[in-house]
Amino acid sequence: MKLLLGWVLNALALLAVAYLLPNIHVASFLSALLASFIIGLVNILIRPLLILLTLPITVLTLGLFILVINGVLFYFVGQSLQGFHVDTLMAGVLGALLYSVFSWLLAALLIDDK
Repeated sequence: MKLLLGWVLNALALLAVAYLLPNIHVASFLSALLASFIIGLVNILIRPLLILLTLPITVLTLGLFILVINGVLFYFVGQSLQGFHVDTLMAGVLGALLYSVFSWLLAALLIDDK
């Protein structure tokens, strides 16, 4: 049940990001659900490999390069899906940052860990 609630909350966070940033477009709630699912899969499967491959530059930038990795993955998902579009790479970086903050806030407020 928590998994489904988290998925819906992530879709709501994606809709909030699309509302706040003019360079990110989500067609519908169903598109947001699909996009949040694909973003979760990409973060599970591809992100760890990219972090491992870019470890030297991540260490040199004191971890700030992870923001770029998150933005590139967010942009990639936005270019791959119908109904979810990210216009620029910078919008992807900012969108990924806002998406993670909103997802964390919604999960902290609404999902009970007890």
